[in-house]
Amino acid sequence: MKKLLFGFIALITAASLSSCGYNSSVTKDEKVKAQWGEVENQYQRRADLIPNLVNTVKGAADFEKSTLTQVIEARAKATSVQIDPNKLTPENIQKFQSAQGEVGQALGRLMVVSERYPELKANANFQELQAQLEGTENRITVARRDFNLAVQDYNTNIRTFPNNIFAGMFGFQQKGSFAAEAGADKAPKVDFKN
Repeated sequence: MKKLLFGFIALITAASLSSCGYNSSVTKDEKVKAQWGEVENQYQRRADLIPNLVNTVKGAADFEKSTLTQVIEARAKATSVQIDPNKLTPENIQKFQSAQGEVGQALGRLMVVSERYPELKANANFQELQAQLEGTENRITVARRDFNLAVQDYNTNIRTFPNNIFAGMFGFQQKGSFAAEAGADKAPKVDFKN
């Protein structure tokens, strides 16, 4: 009789655990990790384009060395920031986003200064690299959006009842997502006088 009772309790326990949301949480956690990999992939694509862009600019113009140095240093810093997909905390995402933001700012300065060099703007290699960089920036935006959607789905899953009861028990923690950078709410000032 005891064996039958223990068997029945084990069966009920297994059935209740199967509906505790563990499997869906694991699935959503893996999707967040995959989306994070795509974000890193697109940022790596941008980092890979930068040396070619810098070399094209160096070869085509008597360029401002400080701007090139800033681009190279920002790229080096950004590629050194690696985040474990299991530790996608808001703080780690912010650190990653900050390093990538520096690359974006440096590239922006590079593009603005390149406007002063008509022979550079006419260079087919520069135009192609600029187009690839613009396409990559769009891919980064899409990858970040998809990552944020996956994080939202995951966080919602582990915070809703009854999953929230078991999420902490199984070690599922909320993940951080990308947010707008400081000052993104203000339009950039365009000044053609300089």
